[in-house]
Amino acid sequence: MVSIAHIGYGYWGRNVARNFAELGCLGAVIDADPAAAEAAAKALGVPAGKNFEQVLADPAIDGVSIASPAVMHAGHIKAALEAGKHVFVEKPLALDLGAAEKLCILAESRKLRLMVGHLLQYHPAFVRLRELAEAGTFGRVLHVHSNRLSLGKIRTEENVLWSFAPHDVSMILALFGAEPVEVSAHGSAFMTPGVADTASVGLRFADGGSARIDASWLNPFKEHRLTLVGEKAFAVFEDSEPDWDAKLKLYHHRLDRTGAVPTAVKADAEQIAVARLEPLKEECRHFVECIDRGLTPRTDGREGLRVLKVLDRAERSLAQNLAGQAAGPARKEARA
Repeated sequence: MVSIAHIGYGYWGRNVARNFAELGCLGAVIDADPAAAEAAAKALGVPAGKNFEQVLADPAIDGVSIASPAVMHAGHIKAALEAGKHVFVEKPLALDLGAAEKLCILAESRKLRLMVGHLLQYHPAFVRLRELAEAGTFGRVLHVHSNRLSLGKIRTEENVLWSFAPHDVSMILALFGAEPVEVSAHGSAFMTPGVADTASVGLRFADGGSARIDASWLNPFKEHRLTLVGEKAFAVFEDSEPDWDAKLKLYHHRLDRTGAVPTAVKADAEQIAVARLEPLKEECRHFVECIDRGLTPRTDGREGLRVLKVLDRAERSLAQNLAGQAAGPARKEARA
């Protein structure tokens, strides 16, 4: 049985640790607060009292799961890989593109699994959407529009781009199967100077396809919706939809170009059945399976690096376009 040590028992880290424990793979829990680590170990039924160095030296530990503050990710990953451990890390992979590239190279040279926590890639509805796209259901993907909107939690150290958009970028790159040739971003900083509360990111691909991400923590209601426009059909993945059976809908709309003026021929929505599985558990299960079977993770280090490249380009564009406001990069403490 694969044994995983988890680092960081905070707001999100406790969920990751719980899932590895439920999979029967949790070997240890580490936190900067010894009392929190002790309580976590007791609650999850794993040994207490180990620190990071002890875990890395323990031959019984196959991999580490990292949910520490983002500024610590690169250091924790490097140490774990150098100790021969496989690594699962919550996004972002690192805060610096150069560091992220070196981590990918290190993992590849050691033949170790490096996986990034882009959670929605493991949501059963998105998994099904991607399967439909790869099967040719939509024909060529023309446009993807993703909304990630809510009211709060308002942050003062990271902007909404780094807080909300990584998952959307990851999904969009997966659907297009390519990196964008053009990235632009606009936004506004209403609450904290230089820290965008709203942002819109535009992506353009070499085949003419495009994508748009709208992110805001100043929206009166929660909306997590991804819309795909294809040549043959359309689809909507709405994670904020409370009815599980309605999270993924397929629309067999078509565009009629036979006349002098193109027209849209509408069709009723078709609800697509998807398995009722917890995305985080599926993500954790995937990491364990990749270790056990020597597979490349769906969201491996290279995928995480591609997402970081898009975010870096978007942030530089956003900084230039924050008209009349101080627009420095603000991405510390990025969390899933």
